Amino acid sequence: MNQPAFLRHAEQIQACRTVKKESQAAWLLKAITFISLTTLSDDDTSSNVQRLYYGAQYPIREALLKSLNMCDKGLMTTAVYVYPTQLCVGTKALKAPGCTIPVASMPTGFPAGQTHLKTRSEEIRLAVKNGVTEIDVVINRTLVLSGQREALCDEIRQFRKACGEAHHKTILATGELRSLTHVFKASMIAMMAGSEFIKTSTGKETVNATFPVAIVMLPAIRDFFWKTGNKVGFKPAGGILSAKDSLACLSLVKEELGDEWLMPELF
Repeated sequence: MNQPAFLRHAEQIQACRTVKKESQAAWLLKAITFISLTTLSDDDTSSNVQRLYYGAQYPIREALLKSLNMCDKGLMTTAVYVYPTQLCVGTKALKAPGCTIPVASMPTGFPAGQTHLKTRSEEIRLAVKNGVTEIDVVINRTLVLSGQREALCDEIRQFRKACGEAHHKTILATGELRSLTHVFKASMIAMMAGSEFIKTSTGKETVNATFPVAIVMLPAIRDFFWKTGNKVGFKPAGGILSAKDSLACLSLVKEELGDEWLMPELF
């Protein structure tokens, strides 16, 4: 008999806690390359945004990298997210030679997604015009909770069209969807509407990324791939507070989707 998924994942999480320190260090360095550094505070200034961009380019102290023989690896985070009003600071900060970190932002009435659809679509177009190459959109959660599937699909399709060539990620705000059934349905609708990534949370909800939610979203991604051949990325956001949590996330993705998903383009 197959082992229940929740028991299998519990064992994986425990295994993450007992692996050798050397292996942990290697996996944690790998995890850094998946991280999107983010500042979405009401008191953001150009100076703290600049510091964040510097941290994205140099996330580990040079002395530590030397001790690990990693100085020549060009270790960077995968992206930096700021409010649209700070995009000019970001585009200037990331023009350093050899820097390939994308400029990313969260328009569409972040974090509630309650402004008019036309306004949110225009915010996306303006962000892309200002140099953003990754866009995280937030859905109107009411559409999920009230069963308006076609309206949700149409909303996400309009967002996808407004993104143009920019990478498109859909934030489901799973902590506000009230049930795992809603999480699964929202995941499938987002993927069918053309989302290149599905993301758990804005980080502003009371409950953000959790393992039960991941155990729903990852099989949805796998099933969608089996049925369509299209690979959709997964982004857990908010609530991952420790190194052990990040190792557990890596383990879940590896188990459910395989090694080919363990790259910044898909995780």
